[in-house]
Amino acid sequence: MGQCMGWPQGNAEGKPHPRLTLQDQRISSVLENIRYKIFVMSGKGGVGKSSISVNIAAALAAMGYRVGLLDVDIHGPSVPNLLALKGQLEVEHGSVIKPKRYNDNLHVVSMASLLRDPDQAVLWRGPMKTSAIRQFIADVDWGHLDFLVVDSPPGTGDEHMTILKLIPNALCLIVTTPQEISLADVRKAINFLQYAQANILGVVENMSGLICPHCNQVIDLFKKGGGRELAESYGLPFLGSVPLDPATVVAGDLGKPVVLLREDTPAKQALLELGERIALEAERSLEAAAMAPSV
Repeated sequence: MGQCMGWPQGNAEGKPHPRLTLQDQRISSVLENIRYKIFVMSGKGGVGKSSISVNIAAALAAMGYRVGLLDVDIHGPSVPNLLALKGQLEVEHGSVIKPKRYNDNLHVVSMASLLRDPDQAVLWRGPMKTSAIRQFIADVDWGHLDFLVVDSPPGTGDEHMTILKLIPNALCLIVTTPQEISLADVRKAINFLQYAQANILGVVENMSGLICPHCNQVIDLFKKGGGRELAESYGLPFLGSVPLDPATVVAGDLGKPVVLLREDTPAKQALLELGERIALEAERSLEAAAMAPSV
């Protein structure tokens, strides 16, 4: 990724540099081979967005889809840890990046896999982050994918604007927790997406109640239902809720998605259903786009 510092932005006349034009062509070529692009985001950190990204990617892969998982959280990438992926990405033929293979249907690219020291801080400003994300798409040998799941950092910053510019047909999945402190930031994220005229796939409520492991009753530890109410107030699809579950902690420590654990748990069932719902809604969105009248 050393090239990131050297990518030119344009010339004195404002025209894009030929190298950027060539990269734009490669990005278009790569995206043509990916049917659905799911952009997972939230307005607030700590809502379990990366866990949701990993589990829906693994669920879709388990359904037989070919899935890529792209972690664009430059400063705090956690996807490799959640999947127990170690080591750096391989580069072939000078600049072609090979994604990390998790299983036959799931391949992963993350900033963490480019660092020699996993504890190294990434001290990059906006232009370098934009260049890195462009390379994650243009120079990675994704091949033909049914889904590309993009995990983003919290907020609405450079990474989000870059993804929406590069992938204008991305389907945005908004993750929230039920309490108001999370919902307030998610409202800002929705406002950002509306301003950017982005396609919003729907809302997911994470940490939605705690299932007691002894009596299976729901304990509203962080409230419940705030995500559904938010979705309804904006006229957005509510795609499901995922409860707090001790299995999530176990899965994170094992580096294995909850949906791939052997035992059945409330979170596993909810995440598998979420994967199925996302596949269905993505198909509907494509049909709606195909049927929309041309301007």
